[in-house]
Amino acid sequence: MRNPAMKRVENWLKLSVLPPIGAAVIRGLGRSMRMDSQGHEQVDALYREGRHIILAFWHAQQLMIPTGYRGSEANVLISQHQDGEIIARIISRFGHRAVRGSSTRGGALALRELIRLGRSGADLVVTPDGPKGPRQVAKLGVVQLAKATGLPIVPLAFSCSKKNSLRAGIDSWSRIHGPEGSICGVPPSGFCEMPMNRQWKRHAGSLRRF
Repeated sequence: MRNPAMKRVENWLKLSVLPPIGAAVIRGLGRSMRMDSQGHEQVDALYREGRHIILAFWHAQQLMIPTGYRGSEANVLISQHQDGEIIARIISRFGHRAVRGSSTRGGALALRELIRLGRSGADLVVTPDGPKGPRQVAKLGVVQLAKATGLPIVPLAFSCSKKNSLRAGIDSWSRIHGPEGSICGVPPSGFCEMPMNRQWKRHAGSLRRF
């Protein structure tokens, strides 16, 4: 049986030490890459009109998403698990707020809170495939959220080059000739689709499952 004192120390380390380190790693990765943002023009236009969005991205790509968010403050759906608490504390260092809940625990309350926030005028952030998957298969929650709030869904993806790659929990990136990253979005739901180049179609294709 694990010593209770050791368990308390372990929990303290996870919740107090990991969040600042995690935020520093994300910022460091962002600074180490040549970032190319594509498909953001319509989102910028929404912000200029004072409107808000539901930002959606696959769960496996969450590490670098703080570098691609173009608003000022987001309300992010995060599970009530202890790992979720670590993530919540990391995103707070980027100025974002966590709404705690998932499909298996606290989901109904979290959905009601997101609806309230969306109707009051706030950006919402969700991972439509969730931590338990199936991977890259969107659940109905994000659609229900859009219907209830009237906010457009904006899919977002992050991709990196793969030559001589190192795993980073999202994708891989190259250290040859300097790492390169690409953050891409597709036109918000309810908008006419604009022509996209082949590179962007490759990044965004998997997110068209909404």
